[in-house]
Amino acid sequence: MKRGKPAKRYSQAARLHDLIRLIEARRGITLDEMAKEAGVDRRTIHRDLSVIQEAGYPLVSELLEGRKVYSFITGFKNVPPISFTLSELMTLSLFRSQLEFLKGTPFHDDMEAIARKVGSVLPPRYAAHMERMAQVTLPLLSGGRDYSGVAGVLGRLREALLYQYRVTLTYAARGRGVPENYEVDPYTLIFHKGGLYLLGYARNRKGLRTFAVERISGMTVGRERFEIPEDFTAAEQLQRAFGIVDEPVMAVRLRFSAEVAASVRERTWHRSQVVTEEPDGTLLLSFEAGGRMEILAWTLSFGNHVEVLQPGELRGEVRRVAGKMVGLYGGDKNRVPDVSRQGE
Repeated sequence: MKRGKPAKRYSQAARLHDLIRLIEARRGITLDEMAKEAGVDRRTIHRDLSVIQEAGYPLVSELLEGRKVYSFITGFKNVPPISFTLSELMTLSLFRSQLEFLKGTPFHDDMEAIARKVGSVLPPRYAAHMERMAQVTLPLLSGGRDYSGVAGVLGRLREALLYQYRVTLTYAARGRGVPENYEVDPYTLIFHKGGLYLLGYARNRKGLRTFAVERISGMTVGRERFEIPEDFTAAEQLQRAFGIVDEPVMAVRLRFSAEVAASVRERTWHRSQVVTEEPDGTLLLSFEAGGRMEILAWTLSFGNHVEVLQPGELRGEVRRVAGKMVGLYGGDKNRVPDVSRQGE
C-alpha cells in the first residue's frame, strides 16, 4: 500500500471548494501540491482547474522560482449575490441597446447572456417589461463599423485584458500596405466615435501605441503576464489629445459664426477649452491639444462657419484643403446636370 496522505473521499463539488480556498490562501500553488492536498492525481486536478476557470474565477499560471504555480488575480473576491432596482435594470437595457454595433462579437454575446440570466430569475411579467425597456432607446451610429469579422480577435483580446497576458498581433497601420507584427502589453480598450481601439505598450517599439481593432488581422495570446504601471491611467495618458492620438500639444484658437455659436457653446470639445462670446454673436474657442489630423477633420466639419486664427500651420492646412475644394466645385465644367427638371 502506498504510504502518505490518505485519499479524501468526497464529491467533486467539495473538492472544488477546497481547491478554491487553497488557491486563495497561497501566493502560488503547484499541481502536485493541489493533488497531494486533495488526494487525487494530476489529471483530476487539471479537470478541476478547467471547471474553476469556466465558472468565472480568474485563474492564472506563471513560473515562480522554476515552478509552474497557479493563483487568482490579485484582489479577486467571490462576487456576492446582486439585486437590481427597476431603474437599474432600465439602465442595463439602455447600454445593452448601445452594443448593436458589436453584434457577432464576444462582447455583444456576453451582454445578451447577462440579459438572459437576469430575465431567467424575474417573474414573467417583469421579464417582459425588461425586454420592452430594451426598445425605449434607438442607437443611430453613422459610419458604424462591422466588427463581426474580427470576433475571434476580440475574444482573444478579452482574455488578454482580463488576465494581463502579453500578445503578439499583426496590424496594418493606415497608409501602410504591409502588416507588421507587434509584441504588446494590452492596457485598455477605448471606445471613440463608434470605434474600438486598443491602447497598449508595444515592447518592440518601446512606447505606447493605439491600434484600431478592425485593422488587427491576427493575434496570439501568450502565457507571459505583465503588470500595468501603477501611475498609468488611460484618461491621464490621453488628456492632452483631442481624440485618441497622443501627439505634441498645440495651442488652437478658432472663431465660429453666430449661426453655429449656440451648438458649439453647448458642448465640451476638450477639457482645456476656453469659450469667449463676442458682441457680434460670434464665438471664440481656444484649447491646447495634440492630434493634428483629428483637429483638422473636426474643424473642416463646420465648413465656412469657422475660421482658424491659430496656429498658423493649421490655418495653412485648412487653406490648402479649401483651395482643392474650390477646384472641385468652383467651375461649371464638372457640374452634374439637374435631371429632375428635364422633360418639363
